[in-house]
Amino acid sequence: MRVSVDRFSSAAFRVICAVAALSVFTPGSAIAAVDLAAFRQSVAETASSVDALADFYRSRDFAPLWTTAADAARREAFFRALDGVADHGLPPERYDAEGLRAEFAALASERQRGALEVRMSQTFMNYAKDLRTGLLTPSAVDGGIVRSVNLRDPLASLRGFAVSDPSEYLRGLQPSAPAYAVLMKVRLDLLAAMATGGWGAAVPVAQLDPGSEGPAVVALRDRLTTMGYLRPGPAAVYDAEMEKAVQLFQLNHGLTADGVASEATLEEINLGPEARLRSVVVAMERLRWMNGTDLGQRHIWVDLPDFTAKIIDDGKVTFETVTVVGMNQSDRRSPEFSDEMEFMVINPTWNVPRSITVKEYLPMLQKNPNAAGHLRIVDRRGRVVDRGAVDFTQFTAGNFPFSMSQAPSDENALGLVKFMFPNQWNIYLHDTPSKSLFQKEVRAYSHGCIRLGAPFEFAYALLARQTDDPEGEFARHLNTRAENAIPLTDHVPVHIVYFTAWPDARGRIEYRRDVYGRDGRIFDALQAAGVELPSVQG
Repeated sequence: MRVSVDRFSSAAFRVICAVAALSVFTPGSAIAAVDLAAFRQSVAETASSVDALADFYRSRDFAPLWTTAADAARREAFFRALDGVADHGLPPERYDAEGLRAEFAALASERQRGALEVRMSQTFMNYAKDLRTGLLTPSAVDGGIVRSVNLRDPLASLRGFAVSDPSEYLRGLQPSAPAYAVLMKVRLDLLAAMATGGWGAAVPVAQLDPGSEGPAVVALRDRLTTMGYLRPGPAAVYDAEMEKAVQLFQLNHGLTADGVASEATLEEINLGPEARLRSVVVAMERLRWMNGTDLGQRHIWVDLPDFTAKIIDDGKVTFETVTVVGMNQSDRRSPEFSDEMEFMVINPTWNVPRSITVKEYLPMLQKNPNAAGHLRIVDRRGRVVDRGAVDFTQFTAGNFPFSMSQAPSDENALGLVKFMFPNQWNIYLHDTPSKSLFQKEVRAYSHGCIRLGAPFEFAYALLARQTDDPEGEFARHLNTRAENAIPLTDHVPVHIVYFTAWPDARGRIEYRRDVYGRDGRIFDALQAAGVELPSVQG
């Protein structure tokens, strides 16, 4: 047998030669030897283009995993798993269980069996990867999702499956996070709502206040009742019971909980189960991206569209504060990633990022050298520049030779404390003198870093693990008025996430607005990959 090295990799060439040699020594009749050789040859040729497949079958002497009577239990367990892929928001067509079953029914030769054997393993590798760590590559969907995904070795997955109880192994592929199981259940609930026509007619007015009467109030009552926020009733008046129901809805959707059905509130109320289902399916994909990430017994959870930062200990929220996140602009949106908080800096200096210096402050200085007088301009040797001696108009963003900084003060852009988890995106949590922004409902105003509404209390909660007097420890450093750092004895994992659908402590899903449009882009990519959702009005 002559094999062209141009057709196959050198590794594949060695595999095929090994198979050819083995076929000569196959025990049994001449016909059996030919058949076995045909199966093995087919496996080798079909698997040759994928290193993991070629290595897997070579390591087991080309023994089948799927296609003999002895493999029936493993085969059926896998088909049952494939029949349920839609429950995970994955596209059934990608795994083509129906086509695989048809191929089994139509087997007519050992060469066909060999090709089907490899196709089953390839399908398993795709399924295992998709369910464990996601169908999509996060950064390919949105450049602001810079999260590292813990991809598993496909060869290790195949080998692990081959020596495990198949049903147990397949069940273990999905994310273990409790939120994932809740999202799966909510998906089914939303599908059931869609099958019965949704949540009723939309509420047709711009605003309804407590005390309002009329058909629009009836529509609001009907919709809140169908969604489970209100008991059925005939009243056509916006009464106290409805006000409480609206407040609960607002709390569950990140809205100002004033009990007034404002335009913003009605916009969310009028969203149907189809829109919520998209959020749930995207949240499941996001959880798959985080599968295998060690959150930490104690960790910090910053949910961008929720505008909150939480300290979580043993699965329970022990501290929570509101946040301001990056503006919805291409270069200011807060990225998504995980890291470890190492220290806090009290009375910090603000070293203005280069991008802000040249994009925002340089044009101001070119018009007025005394602009932004609260900032120091420093040369490459660390000397403060005399603004009057510099012609700023001669510089561009590319050749501006100075840096800018703001000394520690109550008016410092970072406030009086920042929390550091050094990363390449220069993102951290910090205080701010702009306290009024925390009163707004949508709080996307920063250059990308996360501003905390209660930074001192956040610091106390972190320091309580390493001192008996966290407030006193913090105050001693603060009162010096000088910049100084406090290391955290135990580093704390930080997870900056983006969930527009997430279960609360009781298991009820809370929804948030897609402030950066990221979930929309993810869902579009899921659709392009074959994910389909039914449609419904209402």
